[in-house]
Amino acid sequence: MFRPAGNRKAGPNTHMANTSQPATKLNILYGEGDSEVLAAQTVTIQQAGYRVTQAEGRQQVQDALRRETFDLVILGPTLTKNDRHHLPYMVKKANQQTLVLVTHTDGEGHHAVDATLETGRSMNALLEKIASLYPQQATAKAAGK
Repeated sequence: MFRPAGNRKAGPNTHMANTSQPATKLNILYGEGDSEVLAAQTVTIQQAGYRVTQAEGRQQVQDALRRETFDLVILGPTLTKNDRHHLPYMVKKANQQTLVLVTHTDGEGHHAVDATLETGRSMNALLEKIASLYPQQATAKAAGK
C-alpha cells in the first residue's frame, strides 16, 4: 500500500524543504461527477499533503485504475449512486490492496468498501478519515511539524 521513498542522501534539496510534509505521500485517486467540486476538493486534499489524481466520472476512474496503482480511492458525493456502488468492485479488481473510501453514504455496508463518510460531512471529516486509514503517515506528519 504505502511505499517508502527509498534511500536518499542527506544534503541540500529544495524539493524536500517543507519538513511538515512526509517524505512519502499517499497516492490518492479522487473521483467526482462534478468538475467544479472535484477541483475544489482536490486542492484541499493536496494542501493536507497528499498526492491526488483527479477523475471526473466513472470512465475516468476506470481509466486511471488501468494506468496506475493507488493507495486510496475516494468516491465523492457527486458521482451517481450507481457509480459509488459499482466502482469499489472495479478498484478491488484492479488492486486488492487499494483502500476504497466512499462519501455520501447513509451508513450502508458494502464488502468492497474499506471506509465510508456519511452524507453532509465536512472536508475536515474527510481528511480525518484518510488519516485514520493511514495512521503511520499521520504520525510522520505530526513528527515533521
